[in-house]
Amino acid sequence: MKKLTIIFIAVLIMVATLSAQEITGLKIIENVYNRPTGQDQEADLTMSLINSRGDERVREIKQFLKEFGDMEKKIMFFVSPADVRNTSFMNWSYDKAGKDDDQWIYLPALKKVKRISSDSKSDYFMGSDFTYDDLGDRHPSSDTHKLLREEEIDGEMCFVVESIPKEEEYMYSKTITWIIKDKWIGKKKEFYDEDENLLKILTVKEVVKIKDYFVITISEMHNVQKNHTTKMELKNVKIDNGIADNKFTERMMKRGM
Repeated sequence: MKKLTIIFIAVLIMVATLSAQEITGLKIIENVYNRPTGQDQEADLTMSLINSRGDERVREIKQFLKEFGDMEKKIMFFVSPADVRNTSFMNWSYDKAGKDDDQWIYLPALKKVKRISSDSKSDYFMGSDFTYDDLGDRHPSSDTHKLLREEEIDGEMCFVVESIPKEEEYMYSKTITWIIKDKWIGKKKEFYDEDENLLKILTVKEVVKIKDYFVITISEMHNVQKNHTTKMELKNVKIDNGIADNKFTERMMKRGM
């Protein structure tokens, strides 16, 4: 009996060790990157810009996303207010490691579609706290990932992963992400500037399940250095409704919805 007990304990230790070895920082981030989100999605997006005095500017946007095999395309049309109406933004993200997102913005005053250069990816998008780069999908292979610990936030157990960019001149020195274990969704993300000081914090406020897919419906990006916040809220989310392929073109950016 004593021998069997020792063998049983040894087996438990071996299983626990193997389980610990199976999950890595890279694997966690890959699970987030590959999380199923449906073939296509459309929604109404409200973007609220809140300054240090609490003053708020609200922008209404119509957003469309679609999977195209080894790439994802997203297009956003600004509906209001009048000073940004008919502005549009398009992002193409690729599954291929090392291939950067392609991005374009259409400014109606210029009547021209402008391609976002790699040098402009660190610029802030339409006065928000999101850079152009934040709006894309960063490939897991672009960073070195380390699982720091497990931690509970708002009753949900999360993996805490540190990601350090392999690119020396990248805008962030590192990010730290709290990822919900059973949903593979980032609950919180800290961004550190080039001097390794905390720059901003992204917090997911609400996640809902639509057609078996987890969808982030409310999130906030708070720039701690400027004390400025951008709140994003998705409404009227529709998944797998069959969005036309030609919705994601420069022609459509000029034409509008």
